[in-house]
Amino acid sequence: MKPATRCETITPFIVMEILEKIHKMEAEGIKVVHMEIGEPDFNVPECVTRVGIESFLANQTHYTHSLGDIRLREAISQYHKTTYGTTIDPGQILVTSGTSPAMLLLFSALLNPGDEVIISDPHYACYANFINYVQGVPVTVPVFEDEGFVYTPEAIKEKITSKTRAIFINSPSNPTGNVISQQRMQQIVQIAEINNLYVISDEIYHGLVYEGKEHSIYEFTDKAFVLNGFSKLFAMTGMRLGYLISPPQFVRALQILQQNFFICANSVAQLAGAAALTDAHKETERMREIYNKRRLYVIGRLKQMGFGITIEPTGAFYVFVNAKHISNDSYALAFDILEKAHVGVTPGIDFGANGEGYLRFSYANSMENLKLGLDRLEGYLKGL
Repeated sequence: MKPATRCETITPFIVMEILEKIHKMEAEGIKVVHMEIGEPDFNVPECVTRVGIESFLANQTHYTHSLGDIRLREAISQYHKTTYGTTIDPGQILVTSGTSPAMLLLFSALLNPGDEVIISDPHYACYANFINYVQGVPVTVPVFEDEGFVYTPEAIKEKITSKTRAIFINSPSNPTGNVISQQRMQQIVQIAEINNLYVISDEIYHGLVYEGKEHSIYEFTDKAFVLNGFSKLFAMTGMRLGYLISPPQFVRALQILQQNFFICANSVAQLAGAAALTDAHKETERMREIYNKRRLYVIGRLKQMGFGITIEPTGAFYVFVNAKHISNDSYALAFDILEKAHVGVTPGIDFGANGEGYLRFSYANSMENLKLGLDRLEGYLKGL
């Protein structure tokens, strides 16, 4: 017996292969500087820890409503009203065990076999795999460095067919750290409305914007899905808590899928998440200020080394640099840097064919480690 054929459509997540190689090196006593992984290096906010402990002690450890604990859904609704000025009915919110399950449920409910979703290239590595898994078709639109790796309306229009169901956006973006402007989001919404399409907006890096302001898709249309969670802004990666905001007509289908596949999200994590939304502002603001200092430092150093950064990223915690003057094989280059400089970076090819020749650097690490890693990288480049 062999694994099911659906497994053949799922490509490896290269950054995890980099990380696993690093773990092996670290087990051998080699100190590696992590600039490959997109995980906050901060602890969770104090209110998250406190409410988590209190919830355990109060035996809040039973199944919740399959859509999610109403206290968290109401907190999410209020957070969106305060942050974006949008009105979201708590009944439109599905709480999940991280944003990845939300994505799986979304595509399962939205797509029939052969239906298409437009995604950018480069894009977060797992998007296409989720779409393929439910027998949908990811249709890639190349986005380019001189446009800040942001869709142009013309490029989207060229890819729309009778089978297109949605346009997928991610702002701030992984891997680029770039933010889609309000004007461009409105243009994308207009294209979707004319063609009777949904917009899917991955907003997981909202709150981590250092210049200007990010916008939620629900500011411009209600024919949209929002993916978000607590891993990035609140540094709650291991607590596995996310949510999906859905148009009302999809909620029942999503709920039934949740009941069957996951039952509900972790009860204690949900209560801790509600506390994060209401009480963690000062701590998340401190994190954001520290990230920004790191961002400016890393961009400056990488530019000095000769890497191409046409439009500086203003969100998330990534810098996506042009390394084509060194190599057009980003996979080999990333592993060579790891082997020789002991610095983990992610190859651009992990994010799509149009990411080839680029490298992604994460600054979700201490300034001390970032300085060490970039010093090592500079030495590596001088040795070429």
